[in-house]
Amino acid sequence: MNKKLILPAEVKVCATCSYWDGERMVDTELRLVVVCEDGQGECLVQSKFSRGLNDVRQETAGCAWEHLAPDTASVDLESDNGR
Repeated sequence: MNKKLILPAEVKVCATCSYWDGERMVDTELRLVVVCEDGQGECLVQSKFSRGLNDVRQETAGCAWEHLAPDTASVDLESDNGR
């Protein structure tokens, strides 16, 4: 059985980056990410596989970590379109 970890979305690891294409569950309301302890995925910026718990502070200059939270400007624009 794989252990799952619950991480705050602000933690700078690959699993909390919007460019990481691995298995995870994201709760946008609580701003949490659930990932397997040994989860792996592809970094879409660097085109390489990386562990979900990889600390991006140890990455090269090619890392472009981006927060998973939705952009508030685009959310505001979407809500204005419905009026």
